[in-house]
Amino acid sequence: MNKLQVLFITLVVGFVSIVANAQEKKKIKIEYAGKLAYDEEKYPGAKVLIRDDAQQVHIEHEGANLWCDKAIHYSAEKFIEAYGNVKMIQGDTINMTSKYVEYSGASGLAFASGDVVLKDPNSTISSDTLYFDRVKQQAFYKSGGTVVKDSSGTITSKIGRYYMDIPKYQFVEDVVLVNKESTINSNFFDFYPDTGHAFLFGPSTITTETSVTYCEKGFYDTENKVGYALKKARIDYDNRIIEGDSLYFDNNISFASASNNIKVTDTINNSIIKGHYAEVFKEKDSVFITKRALAITQQENDSIYMHADKIMVTGKPENRIIRAYYNAKIFKTDLSGKADSIHSNQKTGITELINIDRFSSSDKFSTVRKPILWNIANQMTGDTIHLISNTETEKIDSLRVFNNAFIISKDTISEDGYNQIYGMRLIGLFNEENELRQVDIIKNAESIFYTRNDKQELIGIDKAKSGSISMLFAEGDIEEYNRINQVDGKLYPESQYPEKEKILKGFDWREDERPLSVEDLFKDDPPLVLPVIKGLEDYVPQDEFFDEDMLKRIKDADNRAKNNKKEPSKAARHIPKPATPKSVKKEKKLLSPKMIKKSKEKLGTPSDLSR
Repeated sequence: MNKLQVLFITLVVGFVSIVANAQEKKKIKIEYAGKLAYDEEKYPGAKVLIRDDAQQVHIEHEGANLWCDKAIHYSAEKFIEAYGNVKMIQGDTINMTSKYVEYSGASGLAFASGDVVLKDPNSTISSDTLYFDRVKQQAFYKSGGTVVKDSSGTITSKIGRYYMDIPKYQFVEDVVLVNKESTINSNFFDFYPDTGHAFLFGPSTITTETSVTYCEKGFYDTENKVGYALKKARIDYDNRIIEGDSLYFDNNISFASASNNIKVTDTINNSIIKGHYAEVFKEKDSVFITKRALAITQQENDSIYMHADKIMVTGKPENRIIRAYYNAKIFKTDLSGKADSIHSNQKTGITELINIDRFSSSDKFSTVRKPILWNIANQMTGDTIHLISNTETEKIDSLRVFNNAFIISKDTISEDGYNQIYGMRLIGLFNEENELRQVDIIKNAESIFYTRNDKQELIGIDKAKSGSISMLFAEGDIEEYNRINQVDGKLYPESQYPEKEKILKGFDWREDERPLSVEDLFKDDPPLVLPVIKGLEDYVPQDEFFDEDMLKRIKDADNRAKNNKKEPSKAARHIPKPATPKSVKKEKKLLSPKMIKKSKEKLGTPSDLSR
């Protein structure tokens, strides 16, 4: 025999030895049994292992140790049935207890039933039945289970799966997480126990002592109590509802911010704020909103719309203050206005239209930006304007103009004639129809009136100065007027009236700025480009736990078995029939519009969520 043949034989023997050792390692080892018995009639081809008073039966396989009171060992199939006080430990990561376990060493699949508890360093799973795949390092239950993580809370669901190597939980159907601070309800819930991060899909709610958050796609950090909600996102506080395309929330400080298509509803004061970026501090009772900000307040059977670059609402429900600033506008069907900023105090019923202080009165820009109101045919301007509402009826009953009060109405017939009144202050009273009925101009009053007879024929143009003027209006026209402490005055025929005196000093007709609809409030705004919200990835349905790889392992285990081939494989007997549960199909069904609607009904109507 030459050296080459010797070397070849040595390699072959070594290889056979390695294979034999590897196969030996794969065998199920009986480390301890108090009693060994055989019962061919009941357990053909199996060893019956029973504990003694000293200790339980101890079995080991590839790093996993199993203890029980009684075990049936089918060595040909590498299969174990374990009964009574079963404990299975894998390294220092997995510790599972139950009343009963079946374990296939050939396929690596374990099935446990009866008060199953699986623990790892991060969490604890409890279920009546549990599958444990040692090859994929995954645990799975399909008939209800509970997961407990001390800092994050307790999670229950109908279907649950634990990916030990990530680690990650994926829960499906009737998922509920409960901890000291919150309760989460969802149908699809991915949870990472190391970080406490939860991803929600389908109709989901996060309920705390102070809020209820709803979304159909969201993220929540159960450790730090922060998250964000997408897709029909909504947060209900005690007296406010926030809706938007994307909501961020911090439940530690009751704070929320929202982006794109935002709507904040004040459920107590019957008002709504809209825009495309908002911040809400519940504890401070404040809302800040910008990007096409619009506040809507219901009054009588009408609504008042307020628009500005930015709107802030502060104060308790009984003392709300709305501040709209930079290019602020107001619109009501019979009243509209414009100012640098508008402040509305719901407790006092006073709405202030305020000028810019940083510009001098001689500045041309300041003149353009003077607060202005339009009512029917009348235009009113001044340095500051107050609208006063009755706090009980919420009807506007009066107005006050402070400094440089100027009221103008176009003559109904002449092309370039304007009725004008100027004075230091103005007090106006509205009638039941919200029309300006009485106006008093106080101190240094000047006026120009186009006087007409009953046939609306022009009698002349009246120009005068007086201490004050009191007028009555009817349908926007001057019905009568009375001058007090008149200094001078004259009624001119139209042909004799000096052209250069047809307007008073400070005259500024601004009809082209007048909002005639809600849409007109935005006509001066620059184009708005909303940011694209990337948000979360869509839900990815679970791969089947009983996948092709597992079924092949079970089939291979069956083929290697030396018992009667007509008998079903013991490794497969607890696999649901048909062999693979249609989990993906079921999850798609749960995400269908019909099932989403049912889930919403189950969670409660939007108004129920905040109760």
